[in-house]
Amino acid sequence: MKVLVINCGSSSLKFQLIDSVTEDVLAKGLCERIAIDGSRLVYQPKGGEKTKTESPMPTHTEAIAMVLNALTDPQRGVIKDMSEIDAVGHRIVHGGESFSEATVLNDEVIKAIEACSDLAPLHNPANLIGINACKALMPNTPMVAVFDTAFHQTMPEEAYLYGLPKEYYEKYKVRRYGFHGTSHSYVSKKAAQLLNKPYDQVKTIVCHLGNGASCCAVKYGKSVDTSMGLTPLEGLIMGTRSGDIDPAIIEFIAKKEGLSLGEIMDILNKKSGVLGISGYTSDFMDLERDSLAKKPEALLTMKVFAYRVAKYIGAYAAAMNGVDAIAFTAGLGENNKYVREDICAYLGYLGVKLDPELNAKRGEDLIVSTPDSRTAIMVIPTNEELAIARETVALVG
Repeated sequence: MKVLVINCGSSSLKFQLIDSVTEDVLAKGLCERIAIDGSRLVYQPKGGEKTKTESPMPTHTEAIAMVLNALTDPQRGVIKDMSEIDAVGHRIVHGGESFSEATVLNDEVIKAIEACSDLAPLHNPANLIGINACKALMPNTPMVAVFDTAFHQTMPEEAYLYGLPKEYYEKYKVRRYGFHGTSHSYVSKKAAQLLNKPYDQVKTIVCHLGNGASCCAVKYGKSVDTSMGLTPLEGLIMGTRSGDIDPAIIEFIAKKEGLSLGEIMDILNKKSGVLGISGYTSDFMDLERDSLAKKPEALLTMKVFAYRVAKYIGAYAAAMNGVDAIAFTAGLGENNKYVREDICAYLGYLGVKLDPELNAKRGEDLIVSTPDSRTAIMVIPTNEELAIARETVALVG
């Protein structure tokens, strides 16, 4: 089967065409600035050069059409026509309590995704736009929704309930949901393989560290806790998101600065995190460079970030009553050896011992701890697109 994986944002659309038999990426790319001047398609076939094509994309329908045209182009395409696309897998950010696994898309499922939009107002509407655009152009192709929140639906009540009046959960489903579930699922399975142990016999903490960041405790193949909550704002300090704060800070700053609730939320989502602490960047590559140059702002920011991750690892080791492996993934987790070193420096109580030479490697599944390390430390490149393709094939194959 050939599966087209779609990840739709409000003004962007990422895609990969994956051969499910070989699991090769036949082509991939990105539509940028949809409904904005200067929209363009970035496209790269397997083994080929990356090309950029500027063209108006008033809606996501035009963006999908450009993707399909590129995939079937006589010179640069990788398939003869659209009929070779056997299924489409859509990344959906929020499934609420309605979905604990991937689901074949139909009208009922689409309505349920719409009902979750108030829980993810920046993401679900964009995901639905992508679904509708694909349906318009590929009405007879089966489609599957794969939810970021689904993997975490195994969390027990003591992990997902907030200390709020129970009526808010009962009336509005205000609870912790967690995100990055597709990544946490994929990486935790890989971790068990690296340990050469059955998935249902391993306790793993996955640290998905990038501009968006979260930790997840995976006990015997099930998510039992994760750092993000009702929204992706809770948990770790991120690129521009604050992560955990005292809720009273919201009222305090609003009164001091004369700001509205909306303005405060904008600050917490877009102007905080490592951008807020450093005062000049949300880019971890900038912070790595400047930390090596001993720039005080960068050193402090990375120290705060590493400390917060280490605290969550400690909490999840307690929640699972032990841990066999800690896996680092996503852009920062996979590629920044200094961040891994700084975090692991807190983990002596878990018997962690890093191998400096192995920790300096990147781009492959690796155990980077020494053989006598009591807890295995791993670097595992995440592959959410492949995970979505696998779940799609499992349902429609």
